[in-house]
Amino acid sequence: MRYGIMDIGSNSICLCVYDVDMEAKKFKTLFKEKIMAGLAGYIKDGEMSPEGVARACESIEELKNILDSLEIDKYSVFATAPLRNISNTEETLVMIKKATGVDVDVISGYDEAVLSYAGALNDTDMEKGLFIDSGGGSTEFVVFEKDNIKEAISVPIGSLKLYTCFVKKILPSKKETEKIGRCIKKSLKSSGIRGSQRQESAFCVGGSARAALKIARYLFGIPKGENVITASQLEKMVDFLCGDKKRAAETILKICPERISTIIPGVLILNGSVQEFGSERVIVSGFGVREGYLCQRVMAKER
Repeated sequence: MRYGIMDIGSNSICLCVYDVDMEAKKFKTLFKEKIMAGLAGYIKDGEMSPEGVARACESIEELKNILDSLEIDKYSVFATAPLRNISNTEETLVMIKKATGVDVDVISGYDEAVLSYAGALNDTDMEKGLFIDSGGGSTEFVVFEKDNIKEAISVPIGSLKLYTCFVKKILPSKKETEKIGRCIKKSLKSSGIRGSQRQESAFCVGGSARAALKIARYLFGIPKGENVITASQLEKMVDFLCGDKKRAAETILKICPERISTIIPGVLILNGSVQEFGSERVIVSGFGVREGYLCQRVMAKER
């Protein structure tokens, strides 16, 4: 069976199509499409603006057309921070339903953390450590050991949210970078997550993590098949991206141009998290919340 999962995030709206074997409880990714909708930028005074709702609806319709062209009528749509952390969630959902015919499942921060972790388990051998899902509007953390979740929490810091709050131009200035760093440190401290407990490995998912891995491959010659960034390399990457603006911009435009405004805040979140937990390496997974949603919310129903 082919099944589609649409994920409405703060920075992008993504569609993944999977070939699902319900009996074996296995899946294979067939197709991916992404629209950089930037919904976090449409949130004003805690509300999603009419322009933001329109942007979401346009993107959903565009992705629905792809599903129609592939003759896929079975799919689910869920949303994370951009629809979760606003005061007019219900009103927005009604407008989206009216315009697109789609029912959107808004998942909680805790559920996002757990589902992201569950998705990554299908791609990465994770025995013990810290799991990080850094998105555009929030970052989820799971501390785990041998399939046992010890702690799961969502922190309201994300690459697009930090860019919108602190950066005036395309790349952050030195002062803006310092403000972002202080915000990250303060948010992690106030979240209540036990950063004092050292976690040697940090397993990461999300667009910022994948973009960081691409930049690390470019800067440090990491082989394409490798998915590990050391803490030292991550620190050097921060120095590079926050140093000479021309060189940083040229590199970002060459490696991940769609993240020209958000990659630096995203890397700062990863680096701040690694420092908080004393992790020695970052292991980037290709699976995350969408695969977790498929396994836990779709495939589990058939059992």
